[in-house]
Amino acid sequence: MTLNDWFEKAFSPDVYIEGMETNKDGLLSIYDNFELPEDKAFIEHLQNQNLRAIVLTEDWCGDAMLNVPILLRIAKEANMDVRMLLRDENLELMDQYLTNGKARSIPIFIFIDEDGREVGKWGPRAQVIQDFVDDSRAKLPPKDAPDHKEKAQEMYMFMNKSFRDHHDFWMDVYESLKAELSNTKE
Repeated sequence: MTLNDWFEKAFSPDVYIEGMETNKDGLLSIYDNFELPEDKAFIEHLQNQNLRAIVLTEDWCGDAMLNVPILLRIAKEANMDVRMLLRDENLELMDQYLTNGKARSIPIFIFIDEDGREVGKWGPRAQVIQDFVDDSRAKLPPKDAPDHKEKAQEMYMFMNKSFRDHHDFWMDVYESLKAELSNTKE
């Protein structure tokens, strides 16, 4: 399948959000409270590109809860059509965008032009967020420790809360997306 085919197969963000059960409140809270910086030149650049985005995601993913609403805010301002695909139902596409060549990490944002050519890819995290996650994981007990699973659950709950509440993270995601999208050619 071509990227145009994947885009046509995908569904709207509204359908995705309506079907969410795990991180819907967090995603909507970020969407409702994130304000795009005044950045007319960047938005005009995107509008001139006529880009579309394919988002590989899953409702249970905290990174998606953080990143998707930031993309949707940018897309709304730039009139960029965004479509969603569930990772676990679209492994053929997901496996073309593995993180470090092996991990099915999400979300992945694939930006395509009017002809369906990939012009950019972003995900699963901004570098600042990756550093935060790496630091959090480094503090976990070893995997064979009796309390590893419990501590890992606590870590994921803490990270999700941080993603929802830490507005600086929202700007880090925005700046990372802006850096990727600013490299697309008009």
